[in-house]
Amino acid sequence: MDGKSKYSGMTVNERLYLSGLIDKYYEAVRGKDIDAVISILKAVDLGDDNIRANLKFGGLINDDD
Repeated sequence: MDGKSKYSGMTVNERLYLSGLIDKYYEAVRGKDIDAVISILKAVDLGDDNIRANLKFGGLINDDD
């Protein structure tokens, strides 16, 4: 393996769909389960900065968090 993620070049939704985690992700977002959302996003190789941006975009955290 060359060290690249199998998800390289994919959007978050593409990663979630391909991994089979898309339904769990949206369920966690609806339930405002931040720990579950973070865990799922890490499972699809999203970095910390992108996870934080995703949480902000989803209204799960604000700029003060």
